[in-house]
Amino acid sequence: MSVSGYSRQRVLLHWLSAVVILWTLVSGFYIASLPVPAAIKQAVGFFNVSLTTVFIPVFVWRIFLTILHAQPARVRSLSLVQQLATFGHLSIYLMVGVVLLSGVLMMDRPISVFALLEIPQPLSDPVLIARCFAVHIVACVMLLLLVLLHIGAVVVHELCGDRVLRRMLLRPRVHVAQPRYK
Repeated sequence: MSVSGYSRQRVLLHWLSAVVILWTLVSGFYIASLPVPAAIKQAVGFFNVSLTTVFIPVFVWRIFLTILHAQPARVRSLSLVQQLATFGHLSIYLMVGVVLLSGVLMMDRPISVFALLEIPQPLSDPVLIARCFAVHIVACVMLLLLVLLHIGAVVVHELCGDRVLRRMLLRPRVHVAQPRYK
């Protein structure tokens, strides 16, 4: 079933991604920037590592669906604003990928996934781990800026009467039947 041009699956993946990305960005910056008790910092860090590790295959599936539904020939006929929106979305995808990859590579210990599964630490060289950590921080800041830009664009569209948010809701499209005359 299609929801205003997007399948239910793509809409659900969008909102699941939004929740994971917003939670991990806000909570991650919170524990990194403010004085937080060590127990809370450790609990949030553990939860975020587990959550984002589980999110990686979801993100890969979302990218696959995006590529599957891509219409490269149509991009040339888009207006400048539509091309900017496409570039913005692709930038978000790219930055999420960089954040996830650098997040895995910066781990200085095995990755525990909700204490149910342990993935070996991918890198052992402390210099490489430190570089991945630095990339992760920069990528998180860039992703936060892109997400804020994305939300701002939605607000502007909504205020201008272009109901873009409606396309991302889980409501089926209403098809008005055209009368058939004989």
